[in-house]
Amino acid sequence: MPKPLTATALAQLPGLAHGFFTRLGGVSRGVYASLNCGPGSRDDPAAVLANRARVQAKLGAQALLSAHQVHGALAVVASSAWPAAERPRADAIVTATPGLAVSALTADCAPVLLADPRARVVAAAHAGWRGALAGILEATVAAMEGLGAKREAIAAAVGPTIGPAAYEVGWEFQDAFLARDPRSGGFFSLPAAGSRPHFNLPAYVADRLRRIGVASAAAPMPCTFAAADVLFSYRRASRQNDGDYGRQISAIVLT
Repeated sequence: MPKPLTATALAQLPGLAHGFFTRLGGVSRGVYASLNCGPGSRDDPAAVLANRARVQAKLGAQALLSAHQVHGALAVVASSAWPAAERPRADAIVTATPGLAVSALTADCAPVLLADPRARVVAAAHAGWRGALAGILEATVAAMEGLGAKREAIAAAVGPTIGPAAYEVGWEFQDAFLARDPRSGGFFSLPAAGSRPHFNLPAYVADRLRRIGVASAAAPMPCTFAAADVLFSYRRASRQNDGDYGRQISAIVLT
């Protein structure tokens, strides 16, 4: 069975289960080995379904939902399971339905799991730089509040993400980012004289959560690019000319 990473901020809350699942503990092979949970990959669909079934069983969930992620700022509310072929185009899923695990699929972007244990509302968000900058976290919290959550009662955890040492970006990226969010300057760095900027995505995501009044935890999690034996990485796969890459899943469920 898979052995997901967990966050103390969520593990100590009653009435829910969560996990930042790694690439270990599944049945996929090759570049997808082994717990690839991404239906958008070119992996054997049967293997992806088997892997997702293992995640669902590990969480004790009745269903495991994913969205068709588009790096946007739309959060959807789920009250029942939907067929895989009818996944909504969104980057966060919110629910107040026990047994319904909601998830985010990532391979460098930041997976964020959120919960208000009093209101019994949970969410999973996919926050790449585009989505975070566009407001996916704010949209997720607003959708949770629509189900009765209180942002001051929401706990959030940021899972495995590409770290700043591996996340080199262009000067045009930094300039465009700062133009839209002037407060983000502290998340860019120059590792050496003459180098290109590097961006700290997990810290930026945690900061966006704090700005809107959500208690967040960017607890030390492995960098997706560096932890090749444990995590999938789009950037690493691209540099290695792997042709495709697996996706790890992060999920949360009300028990």
